Amino acid sequence: MMKASDILKHKNHRPFDCPDRSWKFYQEWNKALFLHWQVKPELIKEWIPEELEIDTIEGSTWVSLVAFDMNNIGLRSLPKLPHISDFHEINIRVYTKYKGKPSVYFLSMEGSKKTSCIVLKTLSKFPYHYSEMKRTDFSYKSKNELDGNTFFAEYRLGDQIHKDETDLWLTERYAVFQDYKSNIIEYDVHHLEWPMQSLIIKKLELNYPKFNQLINNHPHRVHFSKGVQVLTWDKKSMYYDKKF
Repeated sequence: MMKASDILKHKNHRPFDCPDRSWKFYQEWNKALFLHWQVKPELIKEWIPEELEIDTIEGSTWVSLVAFDMNNIGLRSLPKLPHISDFHEINIRVYTKYKGKPSVYFLSMEGSKKTSCIVLKTLSKFPYHYSEMKRTDFSYKSKNELDGNTFFAEYRLGDQIHKDETDLWLTERYAVFQDYKSNIIEYDVHHLEWPMQSLIIKKLELNYPKFNQLINNHPHRVHFSKGVQVLTWDKKSMYYDKKF
C-alpha cells in the first residue's frame, strides 16, 4: 500500500494536472474486469447531456462495462466509512469531454450493498442502484430485479500486456462529468497508471435492456487489472462554479 503523498508524486501518465486544492476521499478499485465496445458516436448522443462532447479516437467512441471491487472508501485522515466501504460495483460508462478535458460519464452504476448505494448516491449524486451480486476468484454475477439487468462472466487471467494507444485512451481517465438536476458536476481523481493483464472470457451472459443497442455478449476489447488506489477531490458544479 502506498501513502497518498507517494501516489501524488506519480503524475507523468496524466493528460492534465491534478487540482491545486486538497483531495478529499480515498478509495480502491480492485480486481477490475474491463469490457469495451466500439460504437458510432451518434449512438451515444442521446445518452449524455448536451453540454458534454463525445470523445472519440480514430473516428469512433466506446462504451465500457467495468466490474470490480470497491474497497476502503473513506474521508481524508479519517477511518473508512463503516458498512459502506467494501462492495462489488458494476458501472457502464461512455467517454466525454468538457471544454477539452477528457472524462467519463456514467450511464449506469450498480452496487452490491443497499446501504452503500443509498449513501453514495446521496453524497456523490452518481446514479447508484442496488443489484444482487456474487463474486468468486473466476466469476462475477449480478442481477438487478428493478431494471432487469443481468451480468455473468466466467473468466481466467492471462499475462501482463503492453497497452496500445486505445488501451490508454480507455483506461487513463482522471475526471468524471455527471448531470444532476440542472447542473453538471465534476469529480477529479488521481491514481497510478492501471496495471493491465489479458483477460480470457470463458462465458459471458449480458443483458442490460436499456443499453442493448450499445453492449452485447461480444466485447471488442477486454482487460483485467489488479487495481489502483484512488484519491478523489470534492465535487464541483460546472454551471455555478460552486460546491454543493
